Order: sequence, then structure tokens, then C-alpha cells
Amino acid sequence: MNFPLVAVSVVLAYLIGSIPTAVWVGTSRYGIDVREHGSGNAGATNTFRVLGAKAGIVVMLVDIMKGLAASSLAVLLFLINAIPQHDIVVFKLILGIIAILGHIFPVYVNFKGGKGVATLLGMALAIKFPVALICVGVFFIVLLISRYVSLSSIIGTLAFPILMTVPVFSPGEPVLVVFGFALFGIVTYTHKKNIKRILNGEENKTYLRFKKKSEQI
Repeated sequence: MNFPLVAVSVVLAYLIGSIPTAVWVGTSRYGIDVREHGSGNAGATNTFRVLGAKAGIVVMLVDIMKGLAASSLAVLLFLINAIPQHDIVVFKLILGIIAILGHIFPVYVNFKGGKGVATLLGMALAIKFPVALICVGVFFIVLLISRYVSLSSIIGTLAFPILMTVPVFSPGEPVLVVFGFALFGIVTYTHKKNIKRILNGEENKTYLRFKKKSEQI
């Protein structure tokens, strides 16, 4: 293992994850810092609520790409002989988690970011593409039924480790099951306030629509 190259990839994964998409899109295109409105989170969900679907979709796609790109650095490490082939999945997990931490604590904007769900999806796409797509489907089904993005994120995350227990998806990869349940626990914890609001009937529901300029803050 080439430790200097691995160290560089860890730093790069954090810097990629730290890209504050919601903040930069909001301030450059709309003159609005989404962290000062709505839930105060610099993520796709709050961007949808504050700036509308057009901006929200852009932020969501870029945040997904952050996780996908960071995790895919593991493949590059293998191609340049920095890590052995049997460690690719482990490094995809490590670098993906680093990117998620970068999203939550972005160095570019005073370490105040979002919750990292879209970046988590990008990491899942890099690790198990078909399973991640099914999780996306679960997310949207729950969202259409409940209108709660937080609940959809939690259940969509839970779907990953459950699906990874199915042999056709996970031939001899129990580490992904353990990892999946651990991330489910983390996502549930980061949404504890949302869960409380849902139980109290106070959580905001999300209706995806495109805002007109007259409707923007």
C-alpha cells in the first residue's frame, strides 16, 4: 500500500465532499444563502424548499456526484498500484464517508453544511449501483406517500443494508451490510429533530415544484 497516495486521496475526498453546492448555487444565482432560510441546512432538501425545484435538482445532482467521485478515487488508487484489488470496496467506503463528513463540515464555508444524504447516495452508487438505484426508488415511493423528505431518507438508507443481505446483491460482502446499518443509524441520528417533528405533526411536507422569479425569497 502506498500511504502517501492514500493520504492524498483522503484529503481530496474531503475537499470534494466539502464543495458547498447549495451555498454557492444560492448566493451566485439567487443572491440567497440557504443556510439563513428554511431548516438552515446547506443541502438539496432545503434548497428545494427555499429556491424551488430547478435549483434543488442542480444541488442534488452535484452532491450525488461528490460522493460518487470521492468513492471512485479507490479505483484510481488501484489502477496506480497504491492499494490491492481486494481493498477497493473498503476504500470506497472510507473515501465516501470522508466526503460525507466534508459535506456536513465543509471547510469552504465555516464547516456549516448539510446532512449528507445525497452524497451518501453517490457513494452507494459507486459501491453497488443496482442496489443504490432500488434505494432511490424506495426514497421516492416513501416521499410520494408521506411528503416527508426526512422519513424518505431514513427508509431509503435502511433499504441498502436490507438489500445487501440478499445473496444476488452481496456475494460474500458482509462488510457492506454492517456498513449499511451503521449509516442507517447515523442518518437516523442526524434526523432526530425531524423524527420528533413528524411524531408531533410539525414536520414540513415537501411538494416539488418550479418556483417563478416572483416567488423567490
